[in-house]
Amino acid sequence: MGERPVDTRLEEATNRWMQAGLALMVVLVLAFPAYRLLEPSNRSEARALLTEQLAASGESLFAGQCAACHGEAGRNGQVGPSLNSKQFLEAATDEQIISLTSVGVPGSQMGAYSIDFGGPLTLEQITAITTYLRSLEKDAPDDPDWRAVVEPAS
Repeated sequence: MGERPVDTRLEEATNRWMQAGLALMVVLVLAFPAYRLLEPSNRSEARALLTEQLAASGESLFAGQCAACHGEAGRNGQVGPSLNSKQFLEAATDEQIISLTSVGVPGSQMGAYSIDFGGPLTLEQITAITTYLRSLEKDAPDDPDWRAVVEPAS
């Protein structure tokens, strides 16, 4: 059996595909480092925007669900402690705030606010409230008596 004759059209088509594949590989080799340089800032911007949106939503939810007991912006509550204090916000993690809000505080007037425990809020709404409280942290006043309930003026 003899050797097949060379098909020049097939050789040219194969070479074109190989050149296109090589060009695509060069583009990808250059694109991936550029992506790795740009993507962290894109993610950071998206995270900051999400945090702002959650805090805005949480502020509204806090005003409707929490301010009656904990005071406007979490200060000087007449039933519950002040949540806008440096001491509270430095001591409590987000997970703790979410847990306390979700299940309530036994032995206090703080009931469960999570739908899972009979309350009116979803986990996303509780997370928004937590994000709002966390947004107050940088300007939170020094209040060592944050647990003390403010007595209404007589």
